[in-house]
Amino acid sequence: MDANFFDLSDETPVYVISVAAQLSGLHPQTLRQYDRLGLVSPGRTAGRGRLYSTRDIVLLREVQRLSQEEGINLAGIKRILELETENLRLRDELNRIATELKLIRALVRYELPPS
Repeated sequence: MDANFFDLSDETPVYVISVAAQLSGLHPQTLRQYDRLGLVSPGRTAGRGRLYSTRDIVLLREVQRLSQEEGINLAGIKRILELETENLRLRDELNRIATELKLIRALVRYELPPS
């Protein structure tokens, strides 16, 4: 057996819809609707059944919070989630570019003779 067989991340889809519904406090039909709307995209089994990850459960709870506590409609929630995802992507890209810039500056300082 592979040594990494039981290494599960928060991204690993492991929960069937009934368990995901119970963990998130939502009805299974609500989870199906959120999937259709693209709010949460669970993994799929070979038979096309939904499998949710821990990250999906956290996301479902956030969707519920935004809807119930903040009064935001589902279209607004979808846009918020898209913007948060884009924000994270841009932060990662900025960090990568900043690291690259530091390396380039260090190389320039090292290779150029002092003036």
